[in-house]
Parts: sequence; C-alpha cells; structure tokens
Amino acid sequence: MAAAAATEAADTIISGGNMVSWVASGVALWSTAFVLVRGLFPKRSYDFCNRAVSTMHAVAAVCLAVLSVADWSCPVCPLAAASTPRQMRALAVTLSYMVYDAACCHLHGDVRLDNTVHHLVSIVGIGAGLAYRRCGTEMVASLLITEISSPLLHLREMLKEFGVRDTDLNLLVDVLFAVTFSAARMGVGPYLTYVTVIADNPLLIKAMATGLQLVSAYWFLRILRMVRYKLGKKKPLPSKGKAN
Repeated sequence: MAAAAATEAADTIISGGNMVSWVASGVALWSTAFVLVRGLFPKRSYDFCNRAVSTMHAVAAVCLAVLSVADWSCPVCPLAAASTPRQMRALAVTLSYMVYDAACCHLHGDVRLDNTVHHLVSIVGIGAGLAYRRCGTEMVASLLITEISSPLLHLREMLKEFGVRDTDLNLLVDVLFAVTFSAARMGVGPYLTYVTVIADNPLLIKAMATGLQLVSAYWFLRILRMVRYKLGKKKPLPSKGKAN
C-alpha cells in the first residue's frame, strides 16, 4: 500500500511538471550516453555508437510503455481519454530521443527522406499528444509496437562491424527482425491506426497516426525485398548433371 502511494505521488509530481524540461533533460541524457559509448568504443563507427544509444532507448521505451498499461484485458482502453502521468512520461522520453536522433542524423550528414519523414511524424505527433494531454493510450500503444522490433534492427547493423555478414547468425537476426516488425506494424498497427482515426481524437493526432502507418508500410515492403534477397542467396545452386 505504501509503495503504491509513493508511486502515485511520484506520478502526480511528474504530471504537474514542465514537459519541456523533461524533453530537454532527455535530449541531454541521450547525448551524454552517446559521448560515453564513443569513449568506451573509440574504434567503432559513429553509426555503431548511435545505434547502441538507439537500442537503449528502444528497451526503455518498451518497458515504460508496458508499465503504463492500466488494464491488460483491454490495452487500448480508454480511447481519446486524458493521458495518465505514466503515459506522458513514456512519451516525453521518446520525444527527447527523437529530437536527439534527428540532430545526430543531420550532424553526421545522414539525411534521407524516409528518416526525415519518420522523425517529423514522430516529433509532431508525440509533441501534439503531450500538448493536448490526450490520446495517451493510443500513443503509448503505438510506441510499443514501433519500438519492439528496434533492438533487432540495430543488432543486425551492429553485427556487420564485427564481421558477421552473410552468416547463419546474420540471417537469423534478419528473419527475427522481419517477423517482429511485420507482426507489430502490419498486424497490430493497422488496427491501432483505425481505432485512433475513428475515436474522438484531434485531427492532428489522426493525421500523424495515418502517416506513421504509411511509413511502416513503406518499410515493410523494403524488408520483404531484403528477406527475399537474403533467403535467395542461401538457396543451393542446382547441380549440373553429366552430359550424355
């Protein structure tokens, strides 16, 4: 009882705090983590260190999203409701990471259209949710399904720096990533987008949910091509019969 009361009190303090300071502190935290990883792995590339920080965020985001679910018998209930303090905390952590990651991509010169759209949709969508203090259920559910495959995504790229390429381990990670991504974003994702759009949510939230699903569909098609290519390389070449 005392632990529950302490948690509730802490949540009340968080909900009454300034979200801007939460996000600013988060950006500083992720930036510091990047500097520390660079110091620990000086021989590794910029991309490797950034992916290490991205993996930390993915694990933290999934844990915070899971902890913010009030009723697992209906994880996406209630819809279009006021956000709880735990939901806002989870969203603030991810918004700070998105700002950090967008800055890293620009500083490193890795500016691609798909990444830019992803960052823009995420930052605007999460920022709007925090400003409205609504839609926490839908947005945290979206956070869970988008980040649950991220550790495998980063692992498959980080393994390449260890020389693990075109091996059974590399193929296993690729397949696990493809399955997890597809199940989350193309299995649960469309349903979550649908309930978000039909609920009494602000128009901007509905637009961002639709945009995120379209980005997920684009990446899904690219992942399918990648897996087909990888599996095709694993097929044994047909043996040539002897000429009569």
